[in-house]
Amino acid sequence: MKHADSTVVPDELALNYHLMHPGGDSSPGDPNVAFCLDGTYHLHYILRHPWKDGESFSFVHVTSPDMLHWTWQKTKLQPSFTGHGMFSGTGFITKEGKPAAIYAGVGTPGNSYIAVSADNQLTRWEKPYPVVAKGGPDGLDVPLLDDPDGLLIGDSYYAFSAVAGLPLCKSSDLTNWTYVGGLLKHDMPDVAIGEDLSCANLYPLGDKWMLLCISHSMGCRYYLGDWDAEAEHFVPQTHGRMNWRRSGQSQTQPWYRDFFAPESVLTADGRRVMWAWLCTLDPQINFKSVQSLPRQLSLAEDGSLRIQPLRELESLRFDAVTLDNLEIGTPVKGGEEGVAERVTEIDSDSFELRLSVDRSEAESKRFGLLLFAGEGNQGLPVILRPEAGTICLGETEAPFAVADLPEGEDLELRIFVDKYLVEVFVNGRQAALTSYMDYRDGSHLKLYSFAGRHGTPTKIRQLEIWKLKPTNQGFFEARENRVWAPDIS
Repeated sequence: MKHADSTVVPDELALNYHLMHPGGDSSPGDPNVAFCLDGTYHLHYILRHPWKDGESFSFVHVTSPDMLHWTWQKTKLQPSFTGHGMFSGTGFITKEGKPAAIYAGVGTPGNSYIAVSADNQLTRWEKPYPVVAKGGPDGLDVPLLDDPDGLLIGDSYYAFSAVAGLPLCKSSDLTNWTYVGGLLKHDMPDVAIGEDLSCANLYPLGDKWMLLCISHSMGCRYYLGDWDAEAEHFVPQTHGRMNWRRSGQSQTQPWYRDFFAPESVLTADGRRVMWAWLCTLDPQINFKSVQSLPRQLSLAEDGSLRIQPLRELESLRFDAVTLDNLEIGTPVKGGEEGVAERVTEIDSDSFELRLSVDRSEAESKRFGLLLFAGEGNQGLPVILRPEAGTICLGETEAPFAVADLPEGEDLELRIFVDKYLVEVFVNGRQAALTSYMDYRDGSHLKLYSFAGRHGTPTKIRQLEIWKLKPTNQGFFEARENRVWAPDIS
């Protein structure tokens, strides 16, 4: 059923397997307070809504058995209960095994709050209370103001905030807090002065610690390093970005946030999985509160970050097609342009591609795919550019070079298409995404290669294509029953 109602997402924008708010314009949509409890995944995201004579913010609560099929629950963490609006924070488990949330209060004197759940279904919460640390600089108390993170390390709770200096405090009982100092021992040289550290989430990853966060102007980023238990601070060793400026976005006013506001959860089998709010992808969806695909994070043997699509996505596959030993890009006279050849038609708006290429073929060649191509329509390019050390996904260009892969490792591209959303994973070492609102304009899948005048064709060892089953049944139910709708008066 199509909806003309502006308070719901219309059918043409409803996604198949991405998590999306069903109730129309609603930003900000930061994911928050995630848990895996008794085999069920819980995630919250921010909802802007009318409140009395103005507006406020609640945490919408969704649950899933697999991080793909979501059910909307009645909203509990909302101003009618807390007494204030709610901005970003995180979830953690107390010493007593209870789920707890720490978050920034909105419309309060300015503070962060802790709320503890009375059950593992998150249906009953104790009243939230403020977090204020004693013994701060100059003897003053330190209220945690913006985007706090809380965690339990050993027998001590730690919490820090996104305000200047990243104040870190600790407690043994979640009630009495003392100021420790700044969270970071130092920052990294590839972080620009003026970048804040917000929507933070600190946790162990392999034998390191990861600090997942954003800067508001430049989107999602992360640090890898160590937790110094004696000095009680985080020691960054490397820094990386998960978001990049598109060519149409301003250089002088950095405000590019396509992949923004992250949150993570530890799965029942020990995987670290993250989401991010897709904030600025396209004007048609910028206010619709769409989350990225869940990404599995781990460390490679060399200590670098590995980024994989959620393993459970493979359960959605059907109607497999496999094309072996493809060849593209015969050198042409003149050689100024690349060659694009149609290899198949895709009659679905929900599919996954996996492209496997021998390293010897891929290392120094510019090649890739054109999605949604048609007669007179190039479609969306997904192109490896060895001369720049990047992969291009439409106007987004992310760092990646085949030459930097470990010796003997071949190239693997995994591409997930959900109508107008496209996410690309390269060898589990890089990921990028974009939107393509003209996805209905063509169904050709083309392979592209630039061989120039004297090059050789590019050989594709294998191209696999799967259609993907939708997981959005809960979305459509929640669009109609609006069980998530908070009190507004």
